[in-house]
Parts: sequence; structure tokens; C-alpha cells
Amino acid sequence: MGVLSLIIKREFISKVRNKSFIVMTFVSPIIFVAVAALIGYLSSMKTEVKHIGIHDESGMFVNEFKNSESYKYHNVSKIDPKLLKDSVSQANYEGVLFIPKKDNLKDYEKAIEYVSEDSPSLGFIANTESKLSEKLLRKNLTNQGVDTILLDKSKIDVTMHLTKASGEETVKGVNEIKIGVGAIFGYLIMMFIIIYGNMVMRSVIEEKTSRIIEIIISSIKPIQLMMGKIIGTTLAGILQFVIWAIVGVVLLVVANVLLGLNTSSPTTEMISKAPEYNQLLSNVTIIFMEIKKLPLLSMAVYFLIYFIGGYFLYSSLYAAIGAAVDNETDTQQFMFPVIMPLMLGVYIGFFTVMNEPHGTVATIFSMIPFTSPIVMLMRIPFGVPFYEIALSIALLFATFIAIVWVAAKIYRVGILMYGKKPTWKELIKWLKY
Repeated sequence: MGVLSLIIKREFISKVRNKSFIVMTFVSPIIFVAVAALIGYLSSMKTEVKHIGIHDESGMFVNEFKNSESYKYHNVSKIDPKLLKDSVSQANYEGVLFIPKKDNLKDYEKAIEYVSEDSPSLGFIANTESKLSEKLLRKNLTNQGVDTILLDKSKIDVTMHLTKASGEETVKGVNEIKIGVGAIFGYLIMMFIIIYGNMVMRSVIEEKTSRIIEIIISSIKPIQLMMGKIIGTTLAGILQFVIWAIVGVVLLVVANVLLGLNTSSPTTEMISKAPEYNQLLSNVTIIFMEIKKLPLLSMAVYFLIYFIGGYFLYSSLYAAIGAAVDNETDTQQFMFPVIMPLMLGVYIGFFTVMNEPHGTVATIFSMIPFTSPIVMLMRIPFGVPFYEIALSIALLFATFIAIVWVAAKIYRVGILMYGKKPTWKELIKWLKY
């Protein structure tokens, strides 16, 4: 145990004293905040106004298109279509919508054409087709003697008032909030596994290629060296995560203080009198209340447990891969089977847990050790029975022990192998030694 602790200490100190580790630990949160601020700024910028020509021979549709912040429509029905197409080529118009005159409304299904140099966005196409279809529908109803004005007056828009069985108010999108919180934890685990797993692999390759490993291995067992590297790197990763969490809390407090200073401005007081703003404020308050009701503390504990279990599981595979090869280029043939379960867990989480958090697929993949660190963390905000979590954790750590045993056998042989690219067949032979 004394030898193992020395290896852990050596790996931990070598990681935390590394310049790149120190820089990324303190610079990453700042970069993240800067990128988020940049995205927010760019999203708030007004887009360039696009000029669209409407050549409507029928005269029915041209008035249906209203100018907006993004599009400005021009009635060019009296201009020769050939000249309009040249105007599109010369960039005078983003595009021109050509609407011919038809006696039968049914003929408009395939008769309308939009000419542009660049392909229009899906949103623009959907909006334009919706306006044209709505106009044709109303015209068709009018031709059949239906009073469209009376029809409009008869429409009733329904907005459901959402409450829980206990009587508490809730809002739309609560499930999305829950999956978002779980996705953040799951995504962090995936990133930490990939980042720190690669650190373990590179460390093994460096020591192997420098032949230092031959001296080290003469005084300790290969499994002790492998576990020392894994645990030491894990502690360095946890330290980095704790620092990021502290910096994140500080930045959040500063942001709340700055926002609090702006709440007393006259503009805010004027806006707060508007019914729409009051409704929005009420919804935001309910959303924050829903977030507070989530088991955040238990999720943080489970995050730590699944991070340790998942990281130990995958880092042992990374260590075995590092021992089997002589350089990082040769690792590519072994990396896909390792990363694939992580990617599968992310896709299962987003496309299955959101719709059926307690469904068969989500439950099964939250039990499979290679995907449970991600899928289970996405399920926990929806309320998972404790026995399922306990079973999932037990399977995860049991599999970790089995994988460590397998990885140690590969590590023991591969750490002293040089100058030969291993194949899957040879790895299987190493397991039999």
C-alpha cells in the first residue's frame, strides 16, 4: 500500500504542477464565460435585412407578405421576369417569388417558384409556404360560400394552466429543464473521462517510450503502477473540478449582484407594469422554483460516485491501450470501441430519457456500466427509485474491478513490448499469459 501511495502522490504532483494544467484550471472558466457572453452578444445583433421581390400576376398574394426585421418585401409584379432574374444575379434582391395567375386554385400547388442565388433557409421556406397555403385556403372557403370573417371570430385559442396533483403551479418545459440539468452532469462526466483518460494513456506511452518504465517495473507490480496512475490522475481531475465549481459560484454571485443593481432602473419599473412582463416574471420564478426542487445535492453526490466509477472503468482501458502501443498514432484502432459507449450514452440520454425517463430503453442503459454514468444522471432529476441507483452503482464498480483485472494483464505484457503494432488477436493472447 505504501508503494501505491507513492505512485499516486507522484502522479498527482506531476499533473498539478504541469503548466498546462494550471493554466487551463484558471483560464477555462474565464474562456467559458467569454464564449457565452460572445454568443449572447452575437445572438442579440440584428441580422442584415434581406430584400425579397414578389412578382404576383394574380394579385392575390402580394399583400400577405409584411415587412419584418429580417425581410423586406417589394411588389415587382409590373417588372419583366427576365429583368428580375438578372436583378437576383446582380444581388439587388435576395430572391424573387414568382406567382402566376391560375383559374383553378388547385393549380397553385406546383406553380409557384422562388428564384435566388443561394438556397433560402428552412424557416423562410416554411413561413412563405404557410402564408401561401393560408391565403389559398381562405380563398377556397370564400368560393364555397364560407364566411371567413365569421370563422376567424369563432376561433378560440386555448392555453392550459398547468398544476401538479398537490396544487402547485408549474410551467411548460419542466421536463426540458430536468433533462438539461442531467445532461450537464452527464456531459461533464463524458468530457472528464475523455480528457483525463487520455492523460493516463499519454503518461503511460511517455514512460514506455523513454524506457523509464523498465526501471520502475523492477521494483513494483504493473497493477500497482497502473492503479497509481489512474488514482493520481483522478485526484488531479477532482481538484480541477472543485476549483472550477468555486470559480463558477463566484462568477454567479457577481452576476447576480450586477443584475440586482440594474433592477431599480426606471426602465425596469416601467416594464414591470406590463402584463406580459409580469407573466414572464412569474414563469421565470416558477422555473427557478422547479430547479430548486430538483435533488441537486444528491445529484452532486451521485455525480461524484459515477465520475469515480466511470473514470476508473474507462481510464483502466486507456492505460491498457497506452501500454499496448508505442505512440499515440497507433491508439486510433483501439479508441473507437472505448469512446462509442460514451457517445451512445449521450444519444440515449437526449433522445430516450427526455420522452420516457422510466422506459425500458432508458432503464436498461442506465444499468449497463459503460453507459450508466451518463444515462442514469439524466434520469435522476425525474425521480429514480433508490434500488435502481444502488444496482446501477454496484454493477458499475463490479465491472470496474473486472476491467481492471483484464487491463492489468494487457498492461503487464504490453508495458515491455516495443517496436511492434499490436492487433486485437495479440491482445487476446496477452490475456492468456
